[in-house]
Amino acid sequence: MKRFALILTLSMVASTTGFAQEILTADLFMKQLSARYSEIQDYEAELTVTSERQTMVGIVVYKAPTLMRVDFSEPAEQVIVYNGDMLTVYVPELRAKLTQQTGTTTTTATASGEGLRMLTRSYSTVYESVPVPTPLPGAEDELVIRLILSRLTVSEGFRTITLSVDPESMLIRRMEGVTLAGDFISYDYKNTRVNQGINDTRFLYDSPASANTYNNFLFSTEN
Repeated sequence: MKRFALILTLSMVASTTGFAQEILTADLFMKQLSARYSEIQDYEAELTVTSERQTMVGIVVYKAPTLMRVDFSEPAEQVIVYNGDMLTVYVPELRAKLTQQTGTTTTTATASGEGLRMLTRSYSTVYESVPVPTPLPGAEDELVIRLILSRLTVSEGFRTITLSVDPESMLIRRMEGVTLAGDFISYDYKNTRVNQGINDTRFLYDSPASANTYNNFLFSTEN
């Protein structure tokens, strides 16, 4: 009887150990996600940006390592372009072209290999509930892995970031953030197409001649 109990106990321990080895921790999942995006040379996706103030809809185009452009249909004709050194925003409602010199060390988008690596250094990562696919809120027919990232330092702009990841494609379906002021913002990526050989000319932009230009609208570049 004692021998049977010992064998049963050892079997349970072995079974539990094997199960534990199969569990992918949130940190490892995040590293896999970062590695996946590091392999992506470019992507294009339908983008919806939702905040408490408005909803914006457009097409985002990204090319590694630093090129990004968003052409919005809502608000119509609004454009955001980043070339790794200069951020340009055209706001048609104000007939304004806003520019900001940023420097080459600035990360253009969190949905990139470098952006995700920065998040792993600045945020702790846990699964929202369980390490298995669950319905995406508001689109329950889609199954995603949901990660909660919590800031490690007070210098970060978001208190928390929630990533919803398609487990098959390992692409980010949605990013949700809560700012230090408690404001909520969400980025939805749909129909993402990767590694299409996007040409650099996609990121060239000339604002309308009637636009008024405002340089360094975010911060001064002077020391």
